[in-house]
Amino acid sequence: MAKGASLSGFPEWLPQERVVEQQVMDTLRSIFELHGFLGIETRAIEKGSSLLKKGETSKEIYLLSRLQDVGNESDIPVEERLGLHFDLTVPLSRYVVENSGAVAFPFKRWQIQKVWRGERPQEGRFREFVQADIDVVGNGDLPSHYEVDVPLVMVEALEQLRAYGLPKATVHANNRKLSEGFYRGIGLTDIEGVLREIDKLDKIGADEVSRLLQSECNATADQAAACLQLAELNAANGTELREKFDALCAAQGVDRESESYALALEGLNTLGMIVDEAALIRPGAVIADLKIARGLDYYTGSVYETFLDGAASLGSICSGGRYDNLATQGKKTYPGVGLSIGLSRLVSYMLHSAHATASRVSPAAVLVAVWDEEHRADSNAIARTLRSRGIAVDVAPTAAKLGKQIKYADKLGIPYVWIPSAHNEDGSVTAEEVKNIVTGEQVAADASTWQPEAAFAERSVIIDNQN
Repeated sequence: MAKGASLSGFPEWLPQERVVEQQVMDTLRSIFELHGFLGIETRAIEKGSSLLKKGETSKEIYLLSRLQDVGNESDIPVEERLGLHFDLTVPLSRYVVENSGAVAFPFKRWQIQKVWRGERPQEGRFREFVQADIDVVGNGDLPSHYEVDVPLVMVEALEQLRAYGLPKATVHANNRKLSEGFYRGIGLTDIEGVLREIDKLDKIGADEVSRLLQSECNATADQAAACLQLAELNAANGTELREKFDALCAAQGVDRESESYALALEGLNTLGMIVDEAALIRPGAVIADLKIARGLDYYTGSVYETFLDGAASLGSICSGGRYDNLATQGKKTYPGVGLSIGLSRLVSYMLHSAHATASRVSPAAVLVAVWDEEHRADSNAIARTLRSRGIAVDVAPTAAKLGKQIKYADKLGIPYVWIPSAHNEDGSVTAEEVKNIVTGEQVAADASTWQPEAAFAERSVIIDNQN
């Protein structure tokens, strides 16, 4: 990260780090589009009325003020003010409603864009960062098979990034109907509050979550203990999940004839379907994990968190779920399911833990040398010819000694230096040559036909195993 990036929580990548970020973006986009997702971009600003009702993240919103309004913001209700979006799902819901007549449903979209949150900056967590989202939104209804499809697409995309040092990713899934049915079955009523506290389990530990459940959600010590027992359940298939859940319900005295158990059973069946169907395509990629809650209020069904092997301290790098009521227009609803990668967080991990870096800083494969300023036009002409054939080229900034020009190319990682024709005092003209400063090979070349070797043609991401 750039050493001058002194504003905490707002990352600025160095050029070689930016290459890694761009390559990650391109890789994700290619996989998303391989599965038929369409790219969009939404505005950075949303109305406060949309942003403030989405759970605890509302406390982290950056509201906007014009300079001449500073000091008078209290005169304007927060709901009427504008703020920077904190995720890409809320803007998508507004976008779908406003463009429902122009898009085809189910609407499959990918989006890679910056978002802003006023949370405390720490390693891998920023106030300004890039998210990469995929969502499928239906018109009135949305088949449950998309709750399997979406996490599998994300796993496939993350699998492609293993070439850049990313560990294996596993999606941990739960269903809020299962959790809500169980919570109601043991006598709890503040369901959203319980979900928010359970979502903090990995961050603050079971003892603190138990305390919060009792102090904030009116749970008894036994009810809090039951919630934590539910959170401990995980399974690799639907049969195992059903057996463990039924055993817990029996131990807690949950009435199997009650509406709460019927709601839990609905979520249980969907979650079992997800892990079983996913196992047929990518065994082990998706597991049931009942501590997954997701703190945002708009999720109504399946919820997901994604973790990397051997990187527990990083936490979830990709999360999401199903939402049935986020996008509405009168009586019409647009249910959706989606997942979001914290791309900046992922890139930070790849840079510092996997030591990913660019094979070269400059995108140019060739630096055209300049003998003297009088003949710079000749060097520019060579560069134009090479560029017309799709070869990235830079021209030496000064007519320094050839050795200094080669050192300049080496500092930028440019593998080739093009040596133009030289006009000798005796009237003779030397042939153009190109030097590979990596291998030391120097040969005669024609700008209209020469091609760089495949290994040196493109800038790429490499893993520095020496660190």
